[in-house]
Order: sequence, then structure tokens, then C-alpha cells
Amino acid sequence: MRLGVLDVGSNTVHLLVVDAHHGAHPWPAHSQKAELRLAEKIGKDGDLSRAGADSLVAACAEARDAAAGLETEDLLAFATSAVRDAKNSARVLRRVREETGVDLQVLSGEAEAIMTFLAVRRWFGWSAGRLLVMDIGGGSLELATGIDEEPDVAMSVPLGAGRLTRERLDGDPPSRASVDALCEYAEAEVAKPAKRLIDSGWDRPVATSKTFRTLARLAGAAPSSAGPRAPRRLTRTGLHQVLSFIRRMPSAALAEIDGVSPGRAHQILAGAVVAEVTMRSLGIDEVEICPWALREGVILRRLEVLESS
Repeated sequence: MRLGVLDVGSNTVHLLVVDAHHGAHPWPAHSQKAELRLAEKIGKDGDLSRAGADSLVAACAEARDAAAGLETEDLLAFATSAVRDAKNSARVLRRVREETGVDLQVLSGEAEAIMTFLAVRRWFGWSAGRLLVMDIGGGSLELATGIDEEPDVAMSVPLGAGRLTRERLDGDPPSRASVDALCEYAEAEVAKPAKRLIDSGWDRPVATSKTFRTLARLAGAAPSSAGPRAPRRLTRTGLHQVLSFIRRMPSAALAEIDGVSPGRAHQILAGAVVAEVTMRSLGIDEVEICPWALREGVILRRLEVLESS
């Protein structure tokens, strides 16, 4: 069957259409993105601005039309931290539903971690043993570990690259003092989750998400043109070198580097800090990069539901 997944994140609204069947590899048929940066359109009052809501409605309508044109049988629409954190999220979701017919479901941070873990498990298989999965998004860091398809431990920490860039870094490039302060803040936030994960244990540490893929590319991993099955890894040594290099660069210069999305260039430094702090806190020297993440996890879970109905 043909499924559409609409992912409303902190930075982009991403429609992914796949041809999927239970027990088979979901094959992408269409992908389109709209860069809205919704997290940056949440005002001091905590509300998503009218302009942000307008852009979200327009993007959802465009995705709905694209999914219909591709004859999708089902459209799964979900929103993560940007909409989740907005105080007026209920009103915004109601407006999207009434004006576009798209029923956006807000995922909790824990649900994000669980769905992403499922995708990583399916990608690497049972032979991977006990997995540790890390995912840095725009608004939060998701962490999970377990031996099965459902993790034993699933947590969300407010250490998203976009959130920290807005709230913790000053200037472009940021001052040394603000970067050092961010490192200290991230270490404090990760300490308790790290202890729980260490107590749980793992055999294979894995990272996913656009942020980790970009950092791996900056550290010398294969480009996206090599395809999703090209092995990609990120070492803590390589990450430390990347962090030392980019902390002095303005976002405009970062955006010109191969592998860096211009719309996310200003967030890469915060993402690198979170990645380095998390790996160090967990005692991890190297992670494998998984091309599957939250969207694929949502697809796989939906197929399970359809199979059992």
C-alpha cells in the first residue's frame, strides 16, 4: 500500500510517501520539504505566532494535495517539539484540521524516542544486540536503549539544536563564554539520563537525525550521494575536531560547506555541543549513523496496526 507521512518538526514540514507492506522494506516514492522554522516563531508569550500558524496551515494543505495526487491510501500526520511546546498548540491544531482536513497528532518526546528506536532496530536487525539510540532534533534530544523492538528505557531531554541556539548562544559566531556555558548546561541536563542508560547497558551505540548525519559528514563520512546503505560513523575524536573548527565560524560560512543545509547552519554548533557532551557522558568513542529515524518508525508502527486489524 502507499502511505504518506507528514512530519511537522521544529525546522521543517516533511512529507514522505512510501510504498510499504508488512514485512517488506518501505520504498520511498516521493519526498518534499517546506522549511518553516516553527520553533523560531514561538513568541515570548509561548504562543506560535499567527505567521507561524499561517505557514503551517499552508504547508499542510500543500502536503495533503501532494499526497492525494500520489494516491496515498493513508496520511499519517504528526508534530513534535515545536508544536508540542507552543501554549496555543490546541488552537493551532484545530485550525489545521478545520482548514486542511489534516489531523495532526502531537507526539510526546518519549513516543519520539520509542518510534525512532523501532526504526533503528529494524534497520540493523536482531544481530545488533542491545541498542543505544541517540537522536538530536530541533527541540529535544531523544535517548533509548533496549534488546527488543520496544526499548526498555526511552527518554526525551530539552537539548534540541534549535532550542539551544535560540536560548543559550549569543552572536554569530557565538562568544566563547556562551559556548562554554552551553557545554556546562548540557552536561548537567544529560547527567541523570546518562546514568540511567549506563545502568541499562548496550552493545551497539547508534545515532540518527539530520544533526548527527551532518556532523558525521563534517568529520569525513560518506556524502548523501553514496546512498543510505553506505556505512557512516562518527567518532568522538572527529566530533571534537569538528566542534573546535566550527565554533569560530559564522553561520553564513558554515552554510557553504558541503553537507551542511543552509537552513540549519546556525544550529550545527549547538548540535555538536550536545552530541559531544552526550557521547562523553556515556563514555562512547564511536557511533554508527542510521539513515532511518522517526518517520520510518511511524510507518513501521502503522503497518503493524494494519496487519493486526
